[in-house]
Amino acid sequence: MATEIKVPALGESVTEATLGEWLKQPGDSVAADEPIASLETDKVAVDVPSPVAGVIGEHKVKVGDTVEVGAVIATVEEGEGAPAKKAESKEESAKPAEKEKSAASKAKEDPKSSGDAVTMSPAVRRAVLEHGLDPTTIKGTGKDGRLTKEDVLEAARAKESGGSTPAPPPAPTPAASDGERKEERVKMTRMRQTIARRLKSAQDNAALLTTFNDCDMSAVIEARNRYKDTFAKKHDVRLGFMGFFAKAACLALKDVPSVNAYIEGDEIVYHDYVDISVAVSAPNGLVVPVVRDADRKSFAQIEKDIADFGQRAKEGTLTMEDMSGGTFTISNGGVFGSLMSTPIINPPQSAVLGLHRIDERPVVVNGEIVIRPMMYIALSYDHRLIDGREAVTALKIIKEAIEDPTRMLIDL
Repeated sequence: MATEIKVPALGESVTEATLGEWLKQPGDSVAADEPIASLETDKVAVDVPSPVAGVIGEHKVKVGDTVEVGAVIATVEEGEGAPAKKAESKEESAKPAEKEKSAASKAKEDPKSSGDAVTMSPAVRRAVLEHGLDPTTIKGTGKDGRLTKEDVLEAARAKESGGSTPAPPPAPTPAASDGERKEERVKMTRMRQTIARRLKSAQDNAALLTTFNDCDMSAVIEARNRYKDTFAKKHDVRLGFMGFFAKAACLALKDVPSVNAYIEGDEIVYHDYVDISVAVSAPNGLVVPVVRDADRKSFAQIEKDIADFGQRAKEGTLTMEDMSGGTFTISNGGVFGSLMSTPIINPPQSAVLGLHRIDERPVVVNGEIVIRPMMYIALSYDHRLIDGREAVTALKIIKEAIEDPTRMLIDL
């Protein structure tokens, strides 16, 4: 008797997804709760587990198809045994699949192998197959030695430059003639489509305005240099700048509640808590996991949360719950070298803080020109809800807290 495999619940307000990859083919054996497919939602990749053990029967949909929650995508037949031999239309597509199964067998024999196929995230597995790599030969830098997509891409680059990673030679491609101009059309991922739609919606529906300021980073840099080693030894996490800005933002949002609110219909929703969405770069685009109750957390816990989000974003293991909610966003373009920008709010939120690179610049202090490490900071806000005075006040509170971190300790 065949058992249907259905699209599971994908999270609040998410009703459909795109089938990104089949992890099991018809005839493959599968264990209960073992992933058989990877779905791409608006925000994350989601594995679809098999409800029972058996043998994969029929695929009901193709890669790239849009599926709704509850839709049947495959069946599982009763039985055991080895995976069925299935002819592939292309020899190249068969070899990576065989290589992954072989890698999984090796990993079972050698538990120390960092390429255990069972623990690879969908994004990592897809990268391994695309580049024709053996995951057991790649050293993982993720949590508990897991492979990240960056590990796979680095191995692929090493292979292309003559490294020792075993892989089938790439098919020869005809050399381009001088002056030849090429174009490539690639379908947008569901995440990229959602990013485009949400950002455009923010511009269309909100009255966006940005206010700027600059802040002297001397005090924060001095505190960080003085305590970073002790901090790392005690809390097992690096002391960065984001913890300072998160705490400074909490002060501003408590004093100016509208910056921490949003419009819903003809009502304003205020929050007596601060859930900060932190923009993190992931392989498929920008994601914004949420540091919940940031106003009640210590510097160490905020830094731990952010470090964990950054690592899981690279691994492709962030969940819908990680990114749901959020009352205010901090985006740090400075890590990419940005001097100044006008960030776009993350709907339904009403404000976003943009951080930028630190540059030594001449400034006037007590009537004298001195060189200080300065950063431009920007607050974009929905002018329908937040007046200019409130926005400027909130940004000024953040500036003052960064320039005098003691304010964060005594709630000033």
